[in-house]
Amino acid sequence: MLGMLFFLYTLLLFILLHTKAEKPFCRMMGDPNYPLISKDGDVTIGALFPIRSIETLPSFEFTQKPQLLSCSSVNLRDFRMAQTMIFAIDEINNSKSLLPNISIGYRIYDTCGSRLSSMSATMALMNGQEFAAEDTCDGQSPIHAIIGETESSATVILSRTTGPFKIPVISHSATCECLSNRKNYPSFFRTIASDYHQSRALAYIIKHFGWSWVGAVNSDNDYGNNGMGIFLNTAQEEGICVEYSEKFYRTEPEKLRKVVATIKKSTAKVIVVFLTSFEMENLLEQLSTENITGLQMIGVEAWITAKSLIGPNSFRVLGGSLGFAVRKINIEGFADYVIKSFWETAFPCSQRERNLPQYALSCNIYQDLLVLKNYNEDVPEQRYSSNVYKAVYAVAHSLHSLLKCKENKGCEKDLKIQPQQKDSDGSIQFTPVGYYDASLPPDQRFVLKTENIIWTGGQLEELGKLHKKEDLSAVMIVFHVQKEKSVMRQCPAEYWSNAEKNKCVLKVVEFLSFTEVMGIVLVFFSLFGVGLTALVAILFYSKKDTPIVKANNSELSFLLLFSLTLCFLCSLTFIGQPTEWSCMLRHTAFGITFVLCISCVLGKTIVVLMAFKATLPGSNVMKWFGPAQQRLSVLAFTLIQVLICVLWLTISPPFPHKNMKYYKDKIILECSLGSTIGFSAVLGYIGLLAVLCFILAFLARTLPDNFNEAKFITFSMLIFCAVWITFIPSYVSSPGKFTVAVEIFAILASSFGLLFCIFAPKCFIILLKPEQNTKQHMMGKVPSKSY
Repeated sequence: MLGMLFFLYTLLLFILLHTKAEKPFCRMMGDPNYPLISKDGDVTIGALFPIRSIETLPSFEFTQKPQLLSCSSVNLRDFRMAQTMIFAIDEINNSKSLLPNISIGYRIYDTCGSRLSSMSATMALMNGQEFAAEDTCDGQSPIHAIIGETESSATVILSRTTGPFKIPVISHSATCECLSNRKNYPSFFRTIASDYHQSRALAYIIKHFGWSWVGAVNSDNDYGNNGMGIFLNTAQEEGICVEYSEKFYRTEPEKLRKVVATIKKSTAKVIVVFLTSFEMENLLEQLSTENITGLQMIGVEAWITAKSLIGPNSFRVLGGSLGFAVRKINIEGFADYVIKSFWETAFPCSQRERNLPQYALSCNIYQDLLVLKNYNEDVPEQRYSSNVYKAVYAVAHSLHSLLKCKENKGCEKDLKIQPQQKDSDGSIQFTPVGYYDASLPPDQRFVLKTENIIWTGGQLEELGKLHKKEDLSAVMIVFHVQKEKSVMRQCPAEYWSNAEKNKCVLKVVEFLSFTEVMGIVLVFFSLFGVGLTALVAILFYSKKDTPIVKANNSELSFLLLFSLTLCFLCSLTFIGQPTEWSCMLRHTAFGITFVLCISCVLGKTIVVLMAFKATLPGSNVMKWFGPAQQRLSVLAFTLIQVLICVLWLTISPPFPHKNMKYYKDKIILECSLGSTIGFSAVLGYIGLLAVLCFILAFLARTLPDNFNEAKFITFSMLIFCAVWITFIPSYVSSPGKFTVAVEIFAILASSFGLLFCIFAPKCFIILLKPEQNTKQHMMGKVPSKSY
C-alpha cells in the first residue's frame, strides 16, 4: 500500500514539473465545431438558430472516436432568421454612415433545437475553431455579441454561460419572464416583449368571453413554466377557475400521453396551451391519434401563427384557435434577397465561391437547404425576422458609438473592445441612472436617464432602447365554443368550495340591505324620526306666536328641527349596496348635517347666556348676538365642516371595498374610509362643537328662570357625547354589516336624544299645560315647578 502511494506521488510530481517547464498555450480538446455559415470581419457577431429540428446522436459505445452530431429536417422559420441576419450585416457593411470603415463578420451555428448542440455551439462561439501551437490564452472572445437563441430554455443556457465573460446576448424570440432578472442575466437583452404581458393578456381574453372553467398545458421548461405561472396567478385574480394544469417536454412521451388522457376525461373545453412549436406539434399529433376534437385552444406567440402545424387532421383541433402573435413587419428588399443574393454571395456552396473553408468538407450537408433556393412565398408571414434585423442593427449602432465612429472620418480600428468600461485608474464607478417613486401616479413613478447607462460590452445605448415592451398583435380567429360554467377544486379569492368539495361557488356578498329585517327596522326608526320631527315642526308653527316657542329664538328652533330631519334621513344612505357615490354621500352628509344640528344647539345655548347677561343693569350685550349674528355663527360653523369634507373627497375619498379577510366564506362589501385622517377630522369637529356646547350649557344650567332651556341642552349633550363615545369601540369591533348598523344606531340615537331632550318639555307644556305658556310664567314671575 505504501509502495503504491509512493508511486502515485512520484508520478504526479513528474507531471507537475514537466508542465511548469513548458510554455502554456491554448489547446483544442477534440474536433472543432464549425459554424454552418460564416464570414470574416473586423468585428464578429455570433448567432445560434435551430435551423434544423431533428438531431441524430452518434454512437456512444466508445469502440471508436465519437463523431459530430448531425442534423436534418429544415426549420424554415429559423433558416429565414439566419438569412435576415446576413441581410442586415450586408446592409451595414455597405453603409457609408454606419461603421464606415469597419466590416462585420458572422458565425452562424445550427443548434438543431437541442440543448446539447446549443451548448456545444456556445462553447465553439466563445473559443473559436482552431489554434496555432504558439497561441496563448488571452481571455478574449473571438466574437463581440451573440444573437440567439430562439427558445427561452436554450437562451438561459447561453446567457448563463456567456454571462461571466460579459458577452452581450440579444434574443429575438426568447420571451421567458425569468430572463428579465438583471442580476442573473446581466448581459442579456432582447427585441421581443417578455411573457409577463402575454400571460396576463391570455387571462384577460378568457375573462372577456366569460369563460370560467378552463384547462392549462405548458412546456416543462423555463418558457412554459414561467409563462404558465404568471397566467395562473392572473387567472386567480380575475376569478377564472383552472380544472387542471399539466406539463410535458418533447422528449417525454409518457408525460405527453398523461396530458392527453387528462384532456380527454376533463370537462373543460377551453384550454390555454403555453407550448413551444415543438411540443405543440407533439400534442397535436397525439390529440389527432386519440380523435379528441371540439376544444377551444388559447395559444401563445410560439405556435399560434405556425402554418407548419396546420394539416387535415390537426385543423380539427386547431380550428378557431385564439391567441397573441408577434406583429409582422416587412423588411424592404428581403424577399428578393432570399432567392438571389443570398445564394450567390453568402451561401457556402455557391457557384462563385472559389476558396471554400477547410471545414466545408462536402457540400452534401447543405443539400436540404438548397431545396429552398427559389422559394420565398413564406417571407410575408415571417414574424420574428424583424426582431433579428433590429438585433443586428442594435449591435452595429452600439459598436459605432463604442469605436467613436464619425462620418467621413471612419472608426478607431485600434480601439480595443473591453467587456466593461472602467475609470482611468481601473476602478468601476457607480452612476445613478434614474429612480422609482411609488408615491407618484403610475405613469410618473419610473424615471430613467438612458444616456447615463454603460451597457454590457461598452456604451451600448441602442441595446438599452430595445429592452422595452413590444406590441403584440392579437390574432382573432372566428370560433364557436360552448361556455362552461363549472369551477375547480382550489378556489379563487371570490369563490368558496361547496359541501362536496368538488365545485367552487361564489362567496356570499354581505352588506346591509333594505330588504332584510335589520335594514327594515332601521329604515322604520329613521322614517319615524322624520315623521316625529315634522309633527313637532307643525306644532311649533301653529303656536309660533306663543312665549314658549318664541323663547331662545324660534328661528333657531325651526332650523334645528330641519337639521334633525336631515340627520334622520342621512342614516338611509348607509343602507343598501355601497357604490362610489353612496360611500362619498353617506359620510359627508352625516358630517355636515350633524354640524348644522350642533351649531343650532350651540347658538341656542349662547342665546341663553346672553339673555341672562342682558337682564343685568347697564348691559347691552344682546346687540352683539342678535338674530343676524346667530344665523352667521351657524353658517360659519357649518362651512368649516363643508371645507373639511371637500378636502377629504378631493384628496382621498371613501370608496366601495370588498373585504375578504374577515370571513372565509363571505365577502363584506363595505365603504373604505379612503383617508382615515379625513374621517377623524369630521368626527373630531363634531365632537369639539358638542363639548363646547355642553360646557356652555352646563354653566348656564343654574340661571334663574322657570323654563331654563340650558338644563335640557346639557342633558341632550350628555346623551349625544355618551352615544358617540360608546360608538367608537362598538364600530371597531362589529363585524361586517353590523359595523354599518352600529353607525346608523348612533346617528338615530343621538338624533332622538336631541329631539326629545330639547323639544319634548316644550311640547308637553303646549299640549298639556297651556296655562304655563305665558310670558309671566316664562320670566319666573308666577311661582311654578320648573320643567
